[in-house]
Amino acid sequence: MACASKYSFHDDYSEGAHPAVLEALSRANHSQQNGYGNDEHCKEARKAIHKLIGSDTAHIYFVPSGTSANLLSIASHLRPHEAVIAAEPAHIVGKEGGAIEATGHKILISPGINGKLTPEHIQSAFGRNTQFAYQPKPKMVFIANATELGTVYTAQELEPIAAICKHLGLLLLMDGARLGAAMASSKNDLSLKDFYRLTDIFWIGGTKNGALLGEAVVIKDPIFGAEFPYHMKQRGMLLAKSRVLGIQFGTLFKDDLFFQIAKTSVEKASKLAVELVGMGFELWKPVESNQVFVIFPEELVWELEKQFDFFVWEHLDDGHKVVRLVTSWATLDSKVEELLALVRGGP
Repeated sequence: MACASKYSFHDDYSEGAHPAVLEALSRANHSQQNGYGNDEHCKEARKAIHKLIGSDTAHIYFVPSGTSANLLSIASHLRPHEAVIAAEPAHIVGKEGGAIEATGHKILISPGINGKLTPEHIQSAFGRNTQFAYQPKPKMVFIANATELGTVYTAQELEPIAAICKHLGLLLLMDGARLGAAMASSKNDLSLKDFYRLTDIFWIGGTKNGALLGEAVVIKDPIFGAEFPYHMKQRGMLLAKSRVLGIQFGTLFKDDLFFQIAKTSVEKASKLAVELVGMGFELWKPVESNQVFVIFPEELVWELEKQFDFFVWEHLDDGHKVVRLVTSWATLDSKVEELLALVRGGP
């Protein structure tokens, strides 16, 4: 029996794990394995990711959450006086409880465009903060794909970002909490090999794409990569039973399940967006992955809240609200239809 009284379009982790992941965890439950990521399941999952990124030398570690992936990636690569540049809507700015600042690193905020940074944003933030030692020193750029607003980076956007980072001596970190959805987008023209080539650190999100929990952090530099487990342990993120994470990623990257799951979530979001636009509603941001930002009159929002859970993202001045609807691999088609029927009926 579901715990929630209303069906949720609030996020893409309200459900548990994909059945194939649960079956794999159950099958492996009684086998004995080494701890701390040295088990056979983590090794097999790393092999699968190494093949997909086209590198046998990358360091790959499994951590339990997106916040831990970001915190560890930033804190392990930066010296105490160094800072990270991020777009204003970025997850690390307002939705990770000050986790990055708690490590002693300042976030240098840029406005961005539709959740994305551009080379011009990066150059501007770098120029504003490299005048003297009384300013934190920019050393890293943080982006997310898909972004906090559901938008997706193309090769034409990411290549120049990587180039400006290299030119300025900045590390590039890509948050991949919804990387599966980004790669399933019709706008995507990048592969995991491209992400590895263009970034210094990126991570592959499992929590929001079929896993019970877990993210896979991919590190290019061998020195930082070798030191990463020490940071994991100090911050309580090196799990004794890391096998639980390895099993899940091994399953997700078998027979393209990871990408099939993501495709399903994006298709459901696309259907929602097309239907809502067809009814005359305005999208607040372009729908490029599995998040739909739509503007509703507040009376309709109140009516929808009686049956559905979702995120009210913005309160506009004209009596309207921006609502975020998120789909996942497990979103029921029947609930999508129920939501659309209620919207058609109006308040």
